[in-house]
Amino acid sequence: MLAQDIIRKPIITERSMALTAEKKYTFAVPNSATKIDIKKAVEQIFDVEVEKVTTIRVMGKVKRMGANSGRRASWKKAIVKLTQDSKTIEFFESMI
Repeated sequence: MLAQDIIRKPIITERSMALTAEKKYTFAVPNSATKIDIKKAVEQIFDVEVEKVTTIRVMGKVKRMGANSGRRASWKKAIVKLTQDSKTIEFFESMI
């Protein structure tokens, strides 16, 4: 898998933006991505040093439309913590 395939999109929420002060950044990743894959992808794309990667599997919600019920897709998110001497990711800095 290429690095661009592993990092699907950044997650911009109030909580994730508060974590940027601690050099923690949140991304949506494929369910098959491992912590090692995510670390290499972030280091390659953004040219930073990653200290730790935490992954969370988000289960899809059950939704109804009338009598029919279905389920949203499950997905995985990764919280990446950078080292203290690493530079920040400029994309998130422009969002603040």
